[in-house]
Amino acid sequence: MDVDAFLPHMRDVARCEASLRELNLMWRVIEATAKMNCPEEAHSLLPMMAATRQGFQRLEKELVASLVHQKVANVMAEVGTKAQHVIDIIVRNLYERTADVGFLATDRELCEYVAGLRDDRAAAVERLRAYRDKYTVYDDIVLLDPQGGVVAHIDAESPIEGSTDPLIAMTLRSDRFVETFRATDLRPGRGPALVYSHRMLHPQGGRPVGVLCLVFGFDTEMASIFASRQARDGRSVTLLLDADDRVIASADESWVPRGAKVPVNRSAQVQRCAHGGRDYLVRTAVSAGYQGYPGPRGWQAQVMVPVDVAFGGRAGGVLQALAPAVSQGLLTHARDFCPPLQDIVSAAETIRRVVWNGQVMTAGEGLDLRRLKTVLEQITETGARSNEVFMRSIGDLYDTVLASNCASAEFTTQLLVELLDRNLYERSDDCRWWAMTPELRSSLAGAEPGGEALAAVEQILAHINSLYTVYTRLVVYDRSGRIIAASNAADADAGTVLGQAIEDDTLAAVCALRSTQDYHVTPFRASALYGGRPTYVYHAAIRALHDEQQVLGGIGIVFDAEVEFAAMLQGGLSTQPGCTALFVDRSGRILSSTSETYPVGSLLSLATNIPTDLPTDMLALAPGASASRVVVRDDRYMVLACAASQGYREFKVSDGYRDDVIAVFLRSLGPVVDVPPARADLLLQDTAGAGAAEFATFLVDTRLFALPAEHVVEALPASEVKPVSLGGSAWRVGALARRHEGRVQGYVWVFDLQALLGGPPVLRREQDHVIVFRHRGTEFGLLVTDLHGVPAFSDEQIVPPPAFAGDRNPLVSHLIRANGGQLLIQVIDPRGLVERLAVPDREPEEEDLVAVEGVERVDGVVVAG
Repeated sequence: MDVDAFLPHMRDVARCEASLRELNLMWRVIEATAKMNCPEEAHSLLPMMAATRQGFQRLEKELVASLVHQKVANVMAEVGTKAQHVIDIIVRNLYERTADVGFLATDRELCEYVAGLRDDRAAAVERLRAYRDKYTVYDDIVLLDPQGGVVAHIDAESPIEGSTDPLIAMTLRSDRFVETFRATDLRPGRGPALVYSHRMLHPQGGRPVGVLCLVFGFDTEMASIFASRQARDGRSVTLLLDADDRVIASADESWVPRGAKVPVNRSAQVQRCAHGGRDYLVRTAVSAGYQGYPGPRGWQAQVMVPVDVAFGGRAGGVLQALAPAVSQGLLTHARDFCPPLQDIVSAAETIRRVVWNGQVMTAGEGLDLRRLKTVLEQITETGARSNEVFMRSIGDLYDTVLASNCASAEFTTQLLVELLDRNLYERSDDCRWWAMTPELRSSLAGAEPGGEALAAVEQILAHINSLYTVYTRLVVYDRSGRIIAASNAADADAGTVLGQAIEDDTLAAVCALRSTQDYHVTPFRASALYGGRPTYVYHAAIRALHDEQQVLGGIGIVFDAEVEFAAMLQGGLSTQPGCTALFVDRSGRILSSTSETYPVGSLLSLATNIPTDLPTDMLALAPGASASRVVVRDDRYMVLACAASQGYREFKVSDGYRDDVIAVFLRSLGPVVDVPPARADLLLQDTAGAGAAEFATFLVDTRLFALPAEHVVEALPASEVKPVSLGGSAWRVGALARRHEGRVQGYVWVFDLQALLGGPPVLRREQDHVIVFRHRGTEFGLLVTDLHGVPAFSDEQIVPPPAFAGDRNPLVSHLIRANGGQLLIQVIDPRGLVERLAVPDREPEEEDLVAVEGVERVDGVVVAG
């Protein structure tokens, strides 16, 4: 990635880079000052200063590159998700149109009219209008004879008498639907139209007698799809493209007009795409298809965001809204996306360790070391500033990443409820239209009694079910509720459904429906028509042919909820691998789930590991509303998002039916981390005068201890401790190499001081330290949590500890009363410590090391690689 190409558009990263350059200059100044003012005293520190400066210079470049890379990746992922969602919604919608045209082209009344067996044009138009009243996605429905003459259509605002469009001949030759998108004389002066056509056959002879055309409301539908997305994000533009990468629908035609040819990016690679004199980040998405239907040839969805506004205006504040322990734990996972993080933490620890070592080195030598101490103070201050800049930058970036995760999760839940509402809208249309099928009405009325009539009804139901595969079965029942015909009547578990009765509450609701526009949906519950599993069953009343007020029975269409809901959830997660999605009702009962952890029918446990019972408000979201946040669940940090369904067109909006479903999204951000307490702010007031004793102070867990400074050699990183094969006490954790100019000169035993003091063994962390101390010419290592300082104390501040009976070998020789007696520091006695350790009578050797990678012998000397 060309970092410099994006950096000017990231003001926060540019400010961070400026701060890092200033700090780099400070490190150079400190190094030069030490060389000029105290070269002898700082001799052992100068290599560290040079290494630190070079290390920070490297980290500066890596951090800036990581910040830029992650911000670009966030934007690319966001626009990619949006583009994929748009094309998936379009393809799923149009799949329903392919089924609609195939079924309506076999409508007996319409086929008889086109074949000339009926001559009532008004009745044909009325039937087409009845269909349009239920399937409101169509602008027009046209019936044509084989020569292209219009024999009926319903859009009075677009009068047409005939057509010469080639789709007519193509449709007459085909035994399946034909999909056409272009300008057509079927919609004169209206621009490109999306038309689904199917030939109509003579009811007796079976020869082609005409063509049915469903004119899809393309512009209205695309405006609906674009509207909510564009309102949520005015910085990008969403487009629908054809196979030639030309815009066929635009969320903002004043920005990118229809017909424009635009650059595309199907590979998802980061690249700047120029269009109209402006650089964009672009993601282009194609559909994987739905139920075997690929969508119109070459159609693609695309989202374009200008580079100059792509990285601004993003809300953060996610970390600040969390409990400190949660936010600190989350930050430990920041290294997953920011590789320099661990090096930055290590560099900060290295600076503090070197300063501490410098203070130990200058303790008690009786020299005028004020200049060196000044250098050490500058190192401490600049190191702290460097660490603060690095960590603040990473915190801000991670906050942006979390905000992006929350926004993406929320967007996914919005897609899921949109997919659900759009799909179930079609089910409400289907049951009402099929209830108007003349054969069903005449069969229930007894106009065609006997087995042949029921066989014909079952044949119709089977034909419908073959076109609309989202149903497990369709059933027709009489006025008493007894099922008299069904598709897929036999059930492997429950036998045939024929002769069974539908539920009493359902029958009562169907018989009470007032018109052909009304329908009834059973609650999401176990149904005998679905093998005892929970689903929705959509019902409509079947009415007498000549008296629509007389209800003869009804039709029930059994939605294949298990399969279809799972397909919706998996489709919504296509750009969110490794995540979990659910559909739940207002009570939290799970309707569908992508994870076995959340089985269907159970209540979603809304308890969390933090005090706030947050999903309660999510279950109460208003229709169409959504929310997201970071929570702790199942001992993991997670992004939790919810969105409540709001309906589609008139469905669940103005048709009297309400059934709120909430989509839930969960993404794991990593396991909960037990963050150790922050380093104690133990300011030791410097009140000791000349001749005061100096002590090296350090922390074990959160407790402050001290060793006489003259016994301390140096502190080294605990990450360098190696396991050993030699048996010994439970306190010994390994051996540590002692180096001089990079070469291993020997090893010291390392012991767990916390365990020695009676506490639990330390779970070693990368930022722990080993203090090397010397007693009677022998060196030992102590594993400690943190380093503190090297202060001096007067004799009056040092007092013996209380005596404990039977403690013949005390580890604590004195107590130091610091900060006016408000702070007690335990002084470790080197002699008592060595006696307690019971160390081997020799120092560790190379043969004691266990599987230490990179250790070899060169010319008789052990060298660490």
